[in-house]
Amino acid sequence: MEIKSRLNVPAPFFYKKVIDSALYDIAQATNKNLKEKELEGFEYIKTFANKDQAKIKIERVNKDRCYHFKTSTNKNIFKVVYQISELDENSCQIAYQETMESVGIIQQVNDLLVGIILGYFKKKQFKAMLARIESTYLSREEYTQN
Repeated sequence: MEIKSRLNVPAPFFYKKVIDSALYDIAQATNKNLKEKELEGFEYIKTFANKDQAKIKIERVNKDRCYHFKTSTNKNIFKVVYQISELDENSCQIAYQETMESVGIIQQVNDLLVGIILGYFKKKQFKAMLARIESTYLSREEYTQN
């Protein structure tokens, strides 16, 4: 899945939202309070509500530019890339890419069929998240002007 979107938020604002989310996720999963500079190369195990587990590795962190991570389960390997390009001081371009490798032939067939259906909903959900981030910035900006 690949999504490109222009947002009316500064690149550092969007980057901070992504990093804060990652740091929160790590704290919830490990009880460790990392700093941004400790993220690259960090690996941890996340347990989901249904007791499934995934190994997450932060692969690349470049301030205000990119955030890459990999999630591995016994069925799939997901790679996620956020590329952030500053357009001007108040806007940025987000390029989001998510790839999935399935483990085993049966899982590949299942993921292919399910992926076609869920892909649409995942894109819609991701675009809604981007809109929420943009609205938090814009409402914050309106608040500071009053």
